[in-house]
Amino acid sequence: MKKILTIAALVLAAMPMAAQETYENVEITAEDLNGTARYVGMGGAMEALGADISTIATNPAGIGLFRHTTASTSLSVNMLQGADDFGVSKKTKVSFDQIGFVYAHRSGENSFLNFAFNYHKSRNLNDLLSVEDRLGNASQNKLSYAKGFEGLFDLDFGNTITGNTNAFSQVDYLYYNALLCDEEDNIFFNDASAYQMQKSARGHVGQYNFNISGNVQDRVYLGLTIGIKDVNYKTYSEYTEQLLDVQGQSIGNVTLSDERKVSGSGFDVKAGVIFRPVETSPFRIGLYVNTPTWYDLKTTNYTTLYNRSSVGTRDGMDSEETYEYKLYTPWKFGVSLGHTVGRELAIGATYEYSDYSSIDSRFNTGSHYDWYYDNYYESSESDDIMNSHTESTLKGVHTFKVGAEYKLTDDLAIRLGYNYLTSAYEKDGFKDGTLDSPGSYYASATDYTNWKSTTRVTFGLGYNAGPLSMDLAYQYSQRNGEFSPFMSYWTADGENMTDNVCNYVKVENQRHQILFTLGYHF
Repeated sequence: MKKILTIAALVLAAMPMAAQETYENVEITAEDLNGTARYVGMGGAMEALGADISTIATNPAGIGLFRHTTASTSLSVNMLQGADDFGVSKKTKVSFDQIGFVYAHRSGENSFLNFAFNYHKSRNLNDLLSVEDRLGNASQNKLSYAKGFEGLFDLDFGNTITGNTNAFSQVDYLYYNALLCDEEDNIFFNDASAYQMQKSARGHVGQYNFNISGNVQDRVYLGLTIGIKDVNYKTYSEYTEQLLDVQGQSIGNVTLSDERKVSGSGFDVKAGVIFRPVETSPFRIGLYVNTPTWYDLKTTNYTTLYNRSSVGTRDGMDSEETYEYKLYTPWKFGVSLGHTVGRELAIGATYEYSDYSSIDSRFNTGSHYDWYYDNYYESSESDDIMNSHTESTLKGVHTFKVGAEYKLTDDLAIRLGYNYLTSAYEKDGFKDGTLDSPGSYYASATDYTNWKSTTRVTFGLGYNAGPLSMDLAYQYSQRNGEFSPFMSYWTADGENMTDNVCNYVKVENQRHQILFTLGYHF
């Protein structure tokens, strides 16, 4: 037993800075419908209509339609339906979501050169999840045992863990040192009858966008945005299993608690164009492209295994790790249509595509000095094994937006919007803890959820009082998913050990947002 402890500790300390894992990458890559209340109220379908500061983050050419210098700021209340406060998150939270301005400069009789800055939360990471289900002939500690049994790593000889060392995760480390061995160094596992999982998350991905845009003879609008993003993400989970002995009798429980933080920054570039194909018609077509976000991130975790059963040798054993890595998100492409009827009605539609299977997980390879610029930079390489898993687990996401605004009077408008996002996950995708990847090695939790499509419905009101504008929006977002506490594992030698298979549990996520924007044009 001492030998196992020594080997595991040495390897945990010696591993290099590493890449992240497929399912956690999606949380950072995905974006919400958020911004000004007018933009949200119209379902975000304004990439061809323009003249709203939120288009700075999708189609920058939309800023070129401004005719007045404008400033705005937005606050919201966000509510998670059917959830209870737990850990680091609450079901109801107030959020500061947007602040920005546009400086409109007339450069010709019918032309403008505009400059803009805007901050907004592109991703609200506050979330709560509670799941429980029965287990039959399966458990999380059995998965750790099976990985060693199948030879993914070897703890029995030599002064290092042999074989696929990256498959030996922090979860395996805790189980092998606290539960899978007795005082005589006998190695065994225990099935579980049921599990309970509670998980909370909080934080955001914020965007700081700087834009230059303009138009040519009020026919063609061009825009370019340079974006800086910051990530501030924290999760906390508690996973408890009711253990059984070989006779199927209850022998207590074991709880794995995990706290993880992800922080860092990145940058991207967005370019777009809007044009009116017919000079005498207000009908507009918008095209835009967003580069990947090139992230530099750091993650830390503090994980503890509480053994309240009659087996094993230790209780309250913990693991703590910190590492830095890079993440490159996929390209995004969009096309949009916009049309106005008189001064009363505006209609917009947008289609976006982003291939999540192309997410690039990267591990840092070293720090280098640039003599010309007199600074240090970090080189990196793609984590080919994790990227291969990402390619087989994720797929392209199609986003459809439609929205309309109707002015009841010159000063009062009503808005409606609808969004539909296809799933980012393949039907048979799973979180693979057997990969020869540092992303697996540093994993401190085994659960995952394959979320299906997302539906958003929005409603909004707008009122103008001279140069002052007040906008209110309501958004309902809903998605279903399939949760698993750990990957199912089928052993090669069925005679000596049974398979470790768990069922998917259907879960749902329903969100409500009330958003208010105050604006002023000069």
